[in-house]
Amino acid sequence: MSEIIDNQKFRQQKLKELIQRLHHGEDPETVKADFKEHFQYVTGAEIAEMERNLIMEGTEVEEIQYLCDIHASIFEGSVQEMHDDVMTVNPLKDFEEFNAELRQYVVDEIDHIRTAKPNDLQKVKLHLGQRLERLMEVEQHYAKKENILFPFLEKNGITAPPKVMWGVDNNIRAALRKVKTLIAAEDSTIDGIKDQFLATVDMILEMCDKEDKILFPMLRDLLREEDWKQVNAAVTSENSGDYLEPEVVEEVLEGEIPMSLGKLSFMEADALLNTLPMDITFVDANNIVKYVSQGKDRIFARPKTVIGREVKNCHPPQSVHVVESIVADLRSGKKDHEDFWIHMGPKFVLIRYYAVRKNNEFLGVLEVTMDISDIQALQGEKRLVGE
Repeated sequence: MSEIIDNQKFRQQKLKELIQRLHHGEDPETVKADFKEHFQYVTGAEIAEMERNLIMEGTEVEEIQYLCDIHASIFEGSVQEMHDDVMTVNPLKDFEEFNAELRQYVVDEIDHIRTAKPNDLQKVKLHLGQRLERLMEVEQHYAKKENILFPFLEKNGITAPPKVMWGVDNNIRAALRKVKTLIAAEDSTIDGIKDQFLATVDMILEMCDKEDKILFPMLRDLLREEDWKQVNAAVTSENSGDYLEPEVVEEVLEGEIPMSLGKLSFMEADALLNTLPMDITFVDANNIVKYVSQGKDRIFARPKTVIGREVKNCHPPQSVHVVESIVADLRSGKKDHEDFWIHMGPKFVLIRYYAVRKNNEFLGVLEVTMDISDIQALQGEKRLVGE
């Protein structure tokens, strides 16, 4: 056993040393040659452990994120696939097929653009705009990855790779929006649009490689049958658009819940919260997501896997500090609530965070999200008959 432990330590130390050499500016090909000298393969779990150790020792998430494309090229072809013949439930199939179909779409519909020399700006805008619509589908793919797959890594103590990958996902989202803006702008140029479009395509393809060669093998390495069943249920629910019925086996079903004023059966309380014209999420005093309402028209997806997740892991690294600041202000009593509002297509969304207290004891944070477009449009009065 000791020799196995020693070998694991050596592998971790060597991996970390190789990545640090990259971060210090050494030629990637030299590092890659050294990697091949010492390793026949690495597992996804080993890469996750290496990144976690770097972050614990002070390396910024953003630095790892910035160089993760080079990391992936170093490990290319060496990440060991595991448990392919063991899984009886394979919800990763949806994710892998999406990547395969996306790569084929790039070959069939986009690669020719790299050598094309168009001279009609409007035709270029139309041509790339149509292909941009297909590429925008990665946003839903990334959301499913972040909300369904990442929680299972976090449960196994792996938080660094999800943070890095989520940060890159957000960079891709921003790049897609930039392409859309350039296509809509009157002063954009053919070369400007084309360069940004192809750079974004390359970012997306690189993320496909990271998922296939690092993320998915890592999940196969860590998750067990029961985990896969939970992932499968969440993916199925997400794909169908159905919300999940609560799995309740509590005795409270037989009785009533005493409230501050009045009492409700469990069924009444659950239906009441799901009928409110807003999304409700409750994070307890330990910063753990404890409850999510399941209304039929949710604004933000909240799959079943979010329950039990630490709230800081439910947000991309670019916004975690904002979330932590809000929670700290609500916890301390500096604020009782905080409001934000954003445009989401035709929706105008109000997001409110409230401190939840009982007898001055902080119990957690309530997030309330609602589309207030209809409310904003109200004019005049509409009274009850007879008033």
